[in-house]
Amino acid sequence: MGRVRVGVIGAGSWTISSHLPNLLRHPDVELVAVSRKGPDLLAWVKDEFGFAVASEDYRDVLDADVDVCVVGSPSALHFEHARAALESGAHVMCEKPFTVDPGDAWELVATAERVHRHLVVAFGWNYQQVAQAAQAFMADGGIGELEQMSVTMSSVTRELLSNTGAYPGASDHAVPESRTWTDPSVSGGGYGQAQLSHALGLALWLTGARIDSGIALMSAPMDAPVELHDAMTMRFDNGAIGVLSGGSSHLGASRYSHALEIRAIGSEGQIMVDTEREAAWHYRDGRERAAELPPGSGRQDCVGPIDAIVAAGRGEPFENASPGELGARTVEVLDIAYRSARSGRLESRRTTPSTNGRGDGSAHDE
Repeated sequence: MGRVRVGVIGAGSWTISSHLPNLLRHPDVELVAVSRKGPDLLAWVKDEFGFAVASEDYRDVLDADVDVCVVGSPSALHFEHARAALESGAHVMCEKPFTVDPGDAWELVATAERVHRHLVVAFGWNYQQVAQAAQAFMADGGIGELEQMSVTMSSVTRELLSNTGAYPGASDHAVPESRTWTDPSVSGGGYGQAQLSHALGLALWLTGARIDSGIALMSAPMDAPVELHDAMTMRFDNGAIGVLSGGSSHLGASRYSHALEIRAIGSEGQIMVDTEREAAWHYRDGRERAAELPPGSGRQDCVGPIDAIVAAGRGEPFENASPGELGARTVEVLDIAYRSARSGRLESRRTTPSTNGRGDGSAHDE
């Protein structure tokens, strides 16, 4: 088997601390080309990880004939970079939020389908044991028709989103650039884009739900340039209702850096996932089941999406637990939330899928 040639567009803090080390876990991966702004950091990344090509122009990455491209650039650039990478013939793993605009998200899904490339979104929880156990419950019995869902999350992002400090654990060469997170023209928003995108990636994957409309409130204490806290009431396509909330917690207040809980009630049963307590629970027809999970099974990381896109580069079958169409459904929720927070009104979904509504999920995920 040949080498998997990997290109990286956007070598920021998370790419440096997570994606690149996870790529190098695979002995057949060859880090070919990297792009980011800032010549000094670019040179450091090139030397530290052994890239052959390093450029501030992302097109040089795609000209290097890569099999796989990791898009870790700022959110507002995901559409341009991911589309160009797909068109170049690369399989793509795109960071979350997938895009800022839902129309762009569905166009990426359609592009991946048209060029027969795999598209993976960086929803790492979907590959963790706690989520896989919950998905197994949904496949073996499920909950019937979704009626109500609640999603609540907290993350240690107070300092990051208020420009008063860095994300915990950042290294000297992986300090998040504040503008990437707190300039809405680049980030698309605050806590919703930065973290609730993860929560939605898991909740909508488990339930298959798609939003119809919603009304949201957002709060920016500490004179933060973007919101630190979000609350939203939602209605889904099938008439089910739900609530979504998330907030920037205090450092040390959570077992991990994130706490996420999802509870869904259906016409035939219920499902619960709690990542902080590493619990997956299911009830249907008088039968209650709880998964036996080891310590660490709920900790958020991004190993799974990297493993998936490397498998795509090899041409191997793999489970895409975070396909582009799922990313597009999460973008629809966040788009409604931010529009509603600005207008103070109930807002409705403003796009329809560009393809068959399942995008690459039905076309060529394996």
